[in-house]
Amino acid sequence: MAKDSCLARITAGVAVGGAVGGAVGAVYGTYEAVRYKIRHIGQTTLGSAAIFGLFLGAGSLIHCGKSY
Repeated sequence: MAKDSCLARITAGVAVGGAVGGAVGAVYGTYEAVRYKIRHIGQTTLGSAAIFGLFLGAGSLIHCGKSY
């Protein structure tokens, strides 16, 4: 497997993880804001996007070295 395609897979994993994590964080942050009257939707969204993107990127990196 070429190095460029591995980098592309990792980048795609981080991007997809960030998008999914951001969506989940926005939903959860909105729920918390409505329930507890605390306004931290942005912080929850960014934190969730960063963590999920990191883990999905790391998973893509691990799978990059395997040949099936």
